[in-house]
Order: sequence, then structure tokens, then C-alpha cells
Amino acid sequence: MQNMPIGVILMLLGIAGVQCMYPSDSDVIDLTMNNFDKRVLDDHSIWIVEFYAPWCGHCQQLKPEYEKAASALKGVIKVGGVNADEHKSLGSRFGVRGFPTIKIFVGDKSTPEDFNGPRTAAGLIEAALNAASQMVRARLGGKKSSSKSQGSKDSKDVVELTDDNFDELVLNSEDMWLVEFYAPWCGHCKNLAPQWASAASELKGKVKLGALDATVHTAKSSKYEIRGYPSIKYFGPGRKTPESVTDYDGGRTSSDIVSWALDKLSENVPAPEITQIINEESLKEACENKPLCIVSVLPQLLDCQSECRNEYLKTLSKLGDKFKQKMWGWVWSEATVQPLIEEALEIGGFGYPALAAVNIKKMKYSLLKGSFSYDGIHEFLRDLSYGRGGTAPLRTKELPKIYTTEPWDGKDAELIIEEDIDLSDIDLDEKDEL
Repeated sequence: MQNMPIGVILMLLGIAGVQCMYPSDSDVIDLTMNNFDKRVLDDHSIWIVEFYAPWCGHCQQLKPEYEKAASALKGVIKVGGVNADEHKSLGSRFGVRGFPTIKIFVGDKSTPEDFNGPRTAAGLIEAALNAASQMVRARLGGKKSSSKSQGSKDSKDVVELTDDNFDELVLNSEDMWLVEFYAPWCGHCKNLAPQWASAASELKGKVKLGALDATVHTAKSSKYEIRGYPSIKYFGPGRKTPESVTDYDGGRTSSDIVSWALDKLSENVPAPEITQIINEESLKEACENKPLCIVSVLPQLLDCQSECRNEYLKTLSKLGDKFKQKMWGWVWSEATVQPLIEEALEIGGFGYPALAAVNIKKMKYSLLKGSFSYDGIHEFLRDLSYGRGGTAPLRTKELPKIYTTEPWDGKDAELIIEEDIDLSDIDLDEKDEL
């Protein structure tokens, strides 16, 4: 080598040293075909494994961060590296398509999770500790950590979707849907699962949340071009087509999902109709299965003619539009026409108009004691939506009887004019009869 050019010598030295990118004194453990199964698959520890190629520029950039993470996780979680350019069968075995590819081996190690987070020491450490937390919780609960259970108690309000039921439940419904396409081995899917379940429960009756295992039901995942997990798709209310689907672009916490869904809902949901209570069916149609029913009792027409009544109804319509995302029912009645409703809600003592918010399922109500105006009712309903304000049980154990009445025709009430009687035209005998 004495007469060999220095450039060639450096090249040969470089080639000789590329078999392992991490030196023997590194905290990154060198993994090969000979030791991989014994050290990783047969071990109960969690492993983070990088599949790299020594010539890969991105791998070289990752190296200092990867070593920093390995040092921080030493004794807690094991960190290894595979020269997948040399050990091609290992890379092929675990579906490695490019470099660097990082996988987390936890639970069922035959199907490791892809690491898709930031390629920094902090990002790697966070993913590793999340995996450890998931495994510990799963062991504590007596569940396997290798799969995401969509049928668990916590996810009872998440609709399980398949290739067979997808069109019927989602596309053919009038409801708004958010659908998660997941893979059972995906760590991010596991992290999302409790948030998704919580959001589904909070949005119940307003927006439906579904989940589809894209590794099993490949027809739908292929149709909607699912490229990674989890992927969330938005299907708006009303008529739907496969082309009308859009991507969910909100956050991944329960509150983020709920807020995003309600914003979308408010864009699409029309203001509720302010329904007159004319029979039991009208009340049932307006308020059944609604979180709250807003009941107004307006003055009689003789005390408040059509112009006056329409102003009240206009105010209620504005408020219905303001709170439409709450999916409340809105009804009204003329004073004294439905006396049992007034008695159950203790309406009338403050005069008319009056208003109460009724939770039919809990048989409780809250009475407006402020002014029957936009601002007064808005403040009352806003406090209720925040969980403030007192409630009382209905006086009756069941909903009061509804009397059937004629709907208002929109006209003024006709005043009854009494005619004067001229007694001079009546003879004495007739006067005596009067």
C-alpha cells in the first residue's frame, strides 16, 4: 500500500469500515442475521431498531440523534441497528423499502410498529416510552398489547366498519361520519384509540365515528387511497359519494376531534324549526332523543297579536341557529293551551312569555328567570351548555299529557265586539223577560 495513492487508500479504508455504522463502544447494538432472532424476537424487552445502509446520507444525518437516544434509553429500552444493505433478508423480512427505516418491536414482534415521528432523540425517546406505557397498561388490564380492540368497553360508541357494511352504514346514511382507517400493529393507532373512543361518546347523537381495520378490509382502504395509519376521512351529512370524501385535518386529542366535528356540523346543519306543540306527536318529533328540549310559552294572541308573537318567534329562531350544533329541540305553545306542561315546569308564575330547558331522559328542567330577550335567553342557554345553572326534577314522574289543538294560522286574534241593545224598541213584556 506504500505506492498506492492516498485517495485509493482512504476509499479502501472506508469500504472496510462500512459494515457497521455504529462502533463497538456505541450504545446502539449491532444486529445481524446471526443474532437478530435471539436478541430481539426472543427477548421480552422493547426494541427500537434502525434498518440502515452505510452509504445513505439520511442515515448518516440520523446517527448522532439515534446514538443520543440509545444512551438515554440504556437500561430501559434496547436500541439496535441493522445494516440492511448487508443483511438484505432481514430488511425484506420486515418490509423495509428505504433507508433509514425505524421499527419498534413490542408485543407481537413478528409485526413491529413503524416509527413515523420526528427523527430526533426526543422523538425517538417519546415513541419508545409510549410503547412501554402501552405494554404496561395492557398487561395491567390483562389484554394483549399487539392489537387495537375496537370492541372494548371504552370504544363502545365507535362503529366497527367492514368492506361489507361500509356503504350501507356510511354512504347511504344522512349522518355525518368521521372514519378512522387503522392497522392493529400501528403504534399511532393505539395512541389514538382512547381519544377516538372518548370523542365518539361525546359526539353520540350528533356525529358518528367509525373505525375500519385497513389491513383486513383492503377493498375500502384501497378505494379511499389509504397510504398510512391512522388515516381519518370525513364524510359530510346528507347525500354522499365516494368522491365527496375529504381528509380530516384536525388534531388527534379527543377535544380536537370533537371541536373539529362540531365546527363541520355547524357549517352543514340547518337551524332547527321552532315547532308549535299541537299534539303529542309534534312534541315527540321535535324533542325525542335530543339532549335538551327548549320549551317556550308565549302570550295569548289577545295579549300579544301576530306582530308581537312573530317577534318572539324570530328571537327564538336566531337562538336556535346560534346553538344549532347542540342539536337541541325547540318548541312553543300558547299560554294556558297546554296547562299540564306549564304545571310541570312551573311556568306562568312569572307571567308570559316564559321558557324552560328540559332534559327528557333525566326528567329534569331549568327555568329561565331572566328577561325573555335574545341576550337574556342566550346567557341562560350558554350557562347550561357549560354545565352551570340549577336544575330541578319535573313535578311528574312522566311527561305531562299533551292536548290536541289547532296550529296557529299566523293571523291576529279576532276581538269579540258586544252590540248595544236599544231598549226603547222593546215592549214592556219583552223588557220584563230581559
